[in-house]
Amino acid sequence: MRWILAALFLLPGFSPAAQPALETATLAGGCFWCLQPPYQGLPGVVSVTAGYTGGHGERPTYDDYAAEGYTEAVQIRFDPARMSYGALLQVYWRNIDPTDGGGQFYDRGPQYQPAIYYHSPAQRREAQASLDALKASGRFGSVLAVKILPFGGFTVAEDYHQDYAHKCPLKFEAYHAASGRDAFFKEHWGKDRAFDINQFLPQAAPTPGPAHKKGDPWALKDKAARLKQLSRLTCHVTQEDGTEPPFQNKYWDEHRPGIYVDAVSGEPLFSSLDKFDSGTGWPSFTKPLEPKNIKTRLDPSLGLDRTEVRSVHGDSHLGHVFNDGPGPGGLRYCVNSAALRFIPKADLVKEGYPEYVKLFH
Repeated sequence: MRWILAALFLLPGFSPAAQPALETATLAGGCFWCLQPPYQGLPGVVSVTAGYTGGHGERPTYDDYAAEGYTEAVQIRFDPARMSYGALLQVYWRNIDPTDGGGQFYDRGPQYQPAIYYHSPAQRREAQASLDALKASGRFGSVLAVKILPFGGFTVAEDYHQDYAHKCPLKFEAYHAASGRDAFFKEHWGKDRAFDINQFLPQAAPTPGPAHKKGDPWALKDKAARLKQLSRLTCHVTQEDGTEPPFQNKYWDEHRPGIYVDAVSGEPLFSSLDKFDSGTGWPSFTKPLEPKNIKTRLDPSLGLDRTEVRSVHGDSHLGHVFNDGPGPGGLRYCVNSAALRFIPKADLVKEGYPEYVKLFH
């Protein structure tokens, strides 16, 4: 293979595809199991790796990293043209307790202390400015315990620690809730935790307009033009099979009556009548509003045999369906908010969905 690639470089006019110049962020905030999921699937994020940083020994392991002064952390590789360092920090603040320098939640000790390890002077300045802004907001008071430290190396943790939330979802959800994280985030952030990450991304896309007008077919005549109207996150989720962070998305805590349509095509997908709080941080439904607008396929990614859910006309990646839901069907449609557009009951007629008004009488 190497000689083939070398020969290609000698061909007239040949040049390898330009690769994005990636940057690295290293963040510590307690158990690294809990810091991986919020970043996985974000636009521009290439990898999120659990590991150990800040210690003094060689090749730390889970058995000895604490004794050697290491801290559990995640290292994020990202494309700064699509994801800003400032956006990563906004996600960070919403997933730690910045007031606790002795650990995080019921994980105690210096190996769980919160810290931002900067890789450049620019990262140091931005981290300090972000921390100062959080102090000034008064959300946690003026005394915060997060350290801003120079990066000094990173050792990748053992394989069984990588993507633990996806490998062992039920155990992870139980641990996450029992640790006190969920209650803490709800108390201090409330609905503010579901922030719009697009406002922190480089060159934010314009606000989307209505995707559907009465009488229009669901099949898109010009999908490329439609996608240009949508946010980076929506395009990433629907077109690149991405996943948005739990509890940091638009509709996970939406309780108003109405329907949810495909953000790309506008086809009706789910109803608030079938929505429930699954505790996962994503909108969850027991069944589709219009089964004919939903299709499924096997998704073997992450080493798991999951069932992916897509829209029929828009062919948008929506999320996955699981067999652990409430109700007679026992299904849980776990859907990304970024793949949806919510139409409140009061706007159904105006938005061109009058046939669904009768559902809410």
